[in-house]
Amino acid sequence: MKRYLVAVAMVAAAVGSASAQDGWRPLFNGKTRDGWAQINGTAPYTVVDGAIVGTTVVKSPNSFLATKEEFGDFILEYEARLDAPMNSGVQIRGLSTPSYQNGRVHGYQIEIDPSDRAWTGGLYDEARQGWLHPVYGPDAARKAFKMGQWNTFRVEAIGTSIRSWVNGVPVANVLDNQTAKGFIALQVHSVGDDPARAGQTVRFRNLRIMTQNLQKYQTPDKGDTPQFNYVPNTLTDREKRDGWKLLWDGATTAGWRGAKLQVFPEKGWTVKDGALIVAETGGGEAAAGGDIVTTDQFENFELLVEFKLTKGANSGIKYFVDTELNQGAGSSIGCEFQLLDDAVHPDAKMGVKGNRTLAGLYDMIPPVGVRSNPIGEWNRARIVVQGKHVEHWLNGFKTVEYERGTQMWRALVNYSKYTVWPGFGERAKGHILLQDHGNTVSFRSIKLRELK
Repeated sequence: MKRYLVAVAMVAAAVGSASAQDGWRPLFNGKTRDGWAQINGTAPYTVVDGAIVGTTVVKSPNSFLATKEEFGDFILEYEARLDAPMNSGVQIRGLSTPSYQNGRVHGYQIEIDPSDRAWTGGLYDEARQGWLHPVYGPDAARKAFKMGQWNTFRVEAIGTSIRSWVNGVPVANVLDNQTAKGFIALQVHSVGDDPARAGQTVRFRNLRIMTQNLQKYQTPDKGDTPQFNYVPNTLTDREKRDGWKLLWDGATTAGWRGAKLQVFPEKGWTVKDGALIVAETGGGEAAAGGDIVTTDQFENFELLVEFKLTKGANSGIKYFVDTELNQGAGSSIGCEFQLLDDAVHPDAKMGVKGNRTLAGLYDMIPPVGVRSNPIGEWNRARIVVQGKHVEHWLNGFKTVEYERGTQMWRALVNYSKYTVWPGFGERAKGHILLQDHGNTVSFRSIKLRELK
């Protein structure tokens, strides 16, 4: 028996030594919470059978058990298990500072989402940018997580790149430069006041991290999951291969002109800190510098534009713009992805059933499922045009979908302010326009790929 125990000890030592040589080190010793501290929330965390167990409680905000150590670039692996359909996740490069919402935990989080949408492994920016990688990709990613079983997760956070795998299936692929370093934290999501949801548990075990020689162990990107690039005014190699191009270079006015000019406006627009900014001039429509448009025209395309509103601001992103129409006062004519501070600007209560609100098709179709970041924070608009089919997206959620040139389309036009423009919205191609509505609005990361 003694020889057996010695042999077991030698094997364990050899395994530990091999793990150390591979660069891994444990974050959890399997027995205590040493090296961890609770931040936010009152959900209890206990150690049971070699796992950290978080349990939901009522009347608590999101709870986090965080490492006392902070990490920058790393490869992280862990196992997680849910026995009830509760939301959870693991915070990476997490932050909690008094200056940000009184110490609220914020930053990147690898989701555990057993809901019908099945976004486990997606990347969510807690209390900040929202969803950075919603799981709209291959079905295999949405089906990788198994309820009631232990699931393995791998996270590679190297430079601006954050990628995730669930049970060996690639899920998230994001580039973002908001946070370079922070803690790792295990989340128990709030269940509000619902007593029926109290007592649900999430379990974590075999948490280990690698922080050296990461390029040696980094997984090659085979392009088998969508990639989302949030680094301002940049294109990744993959985006270039996929046909994306920057419509604005982040530094000059090249590629743009005034909608009613042959050159860029001399006033009303500025370029500062990587943003293209329209000035505050009292809310007049195209009354100062005026709208600006791309010098090129586009037919079938996917367009991304990041925008930041100020309080009470009104603006828009227009497409299929014909600059030969409306040479008089006011804005140039085209279909409009509405940009608006719905809570303050009076236009939100005008029109019909909210068809002048943020992310809608202005004065024609109200948006649904809007998830906007607060005023003063960046949001991402996405417009997809394929033939007559058009979609609006805001921060990863579809808000509008329609078909141009149909009987329904023409009825919508007839009941809108555009009824005076024959054939509105049915042009084969047109300019992209950023609107000057007399309020300060910033734009960046304006990129487009043409679709076949």
